[in-house]
Amino acid sequence: MQYKDYYKILGVKRDASEDEIKKAYRKLARKYHPDVSKEKNAEDKFKEVNEANEVLGDKEKRAAYDNLGSYQPGQDFRPPPGWGGGGHADFGNMDFGDLFSQMFGGGAAGHGHRRGGGRGFAQAGQDFEVALEITLEEAYEGAEKTLQLEVPEPSPQGFMVRVPRTIKVRIPKGATEGQRLRLAGKGGAGQHGGGAGDLFLRISFLPHAWFKPGEAHDLTMDVPLAPWEAALGASVDIPTLAGKVRLKVKPGSRSGQKMRLTGKGLPKAREGHGDLYAVFQIVTPETLSDKERELFEQLQEVSEFKPRNF
Repeated sequence: MQYKDYYKILGVKRDASEDEIKKAYRKLARKYHPDVSKEKNAEDKFKEVNEANEVLGDKEKRAAYDNLGSYQPGQDFRPPPGWGGGGHADFGNMDFGDLFSQMFGGGAAGHGHRRGGGRGFAQAGQDFEVALEITLEEAYEGAEKTLQLEVPEPSPQGFMVRVPRTIKVRIPKGATEGQRLRLAGKGGAGQHGGGAGDLFLRISFLPHAWFKPGEAHDLTMDVPLAPWEAALGASVDIPTLAGKVRLKVKPGSRSGQKMRLTGKGLPKAREGHGDLYAVFQIVTPETLSDKERELFEQLQEVSEFKPRNF
């Protein structure tokens, strides 16, 4: 028989962790799945990847494989005497993967299901990622959302079909723009005993009338000021996600100036809140009454303020 380097097939080192092996297998299984792959010899590659995962994905079988030693892929190979429970097997006519069938029973990893007289290979379900839009209020308070999705799943005939699925999800307080929430086991169904994949939700915020997402849990908002409020100072009421607060505007405030309202942003995962930054925007009346025009003209005559230095 010819030796197979299962580590090389999965593209991992011999000291790879269980998680590294799992990730490598899922990536290659998606790449070579016969129902979706356009790669040459995808079906053969898919079977080879599954065979490697069935051995390396199980501690006991991986240890047995490692004890065989390391050889070149395709090198003629014969197990040591007595390996696999006795020396009576006809190793010359046996496929390398069948060694583990003799030693552990069943498929190459001891848990494959036979279909049509051949080995069935456990395949983990596919991971999926979908965008989920939420309001800033939902991020502040937390929320429950019901999602209507169509997830590809294998039919009894072995074909991939899109199956409608309703999923309820809890959005935690303090969810942030771009955050990915993982729902374990809510992805595509596995095949031949393989576990279900995961569903990832990528959070994005719907536009808000007043607030914009800032860094992490911070928010920003524009606060319009009349020219006299900016010049003379004022106390103005502004909204926050927790309710209105009073903001003290210092005399001589300018457009674009920021004021930080500590703890008035989005909640953090464990404790505390981000900040809210109020950005002053000085606005002027679009139309003036006769009295307003008269006062502005008087101000123009007496003011020594020079807004331009060029």
